[in-house]
Amino acid sequence: MSDRSAPRTVSPALLGMEGDWLPVTAGESGAFVFRSADATRYAKCVPAADVADLAAERDRIAWLSGQGVPGPRVLDWYAGDAGSCLVTRAVSGVSADQVRAEDLRASWGHIADAVRRLHEVPVSSCPFHRGLDDVVAVARDVVARDAVNPEFLPLEQQHVPPAELLTRLGGEIPRRRDQAVADTVVCHGDLCLPNIILDPGTSRVSGFIDLGRLGAADRHADLALLLAQARETWVDEGRARAADMAFAERYGIALDHDRLRFYLHLDPLTWG
Repeated sequence: MSDRSAPRTVSPALLGMEGDWLPVTAGESGAFVFRSADATRYAKCVPAADVADLAAERDRIAWLSGQGVPGPRVLDWYAGDAGSCLVTRAVSGVSADQVRAEDLRASWGHIADAVRRLHEVPVSSCPFHRGLDDVVAVARDVVARDAVNPEFLPLEQQHVPPAELLTRLGGEIPRRRDQAVADTVVCHGDLCLPNIILDPGTSRVSGFIDLGRLGAADRHADLALLLAQARETWVDEGRARAADMAFAERYGIALDHDRLRFYLHLDPLTWG
């Protein structure tokens, strides 16, 4: 487990990067994000212990940028004894979690189109995989380390031991594995509203960001996160259900609500 005091020493200046860089936020993983003074670039910096994960994210961004899916583009990579920084082109616009409900509604069809376009990238060409067994292995590790963040869990699960939550899902894994094999697509891996950037002028999707978990997986793993978080924006349950139906129709799918629930409950156990 890395020393979480170390990332505070990792910055663009420390790694010899020129220009003015403004701190944006510290990520859950210990990464620090900086924006260039002209707002055209971002630098994500990590300590030496986390360089492999950042390099994997770099490779995913570089690959996806060649697939016709809008998103960031790798501009540079800096490495030193203290850690590494990944520099990417900024995706202009506003994140979908920062818009009003009526604006998200105006973008909803465009979001469905963009997600479908991502999922239509030939999975045979994708060198990155997030098979269900791999995801479950991550969850088991996080749970074993008692590293699950209760705030990531649904309210009704926040006082349930994570090991019990994982056990509840265990009986479904064989069936979900078979379903995933038959319905694998190129998934974002963390398809929540903050990772979808919208053009406020056209309501269209400018791009997807934070691609560190991109890989071949069951499409419902993406849809579960997106639809669940969007429900926090809609005013009431009736409008949320209508939005789910509208998305499914535009995307072109009959949603499997049991699979959505499975992935929605598995995902919080994989962060830690």
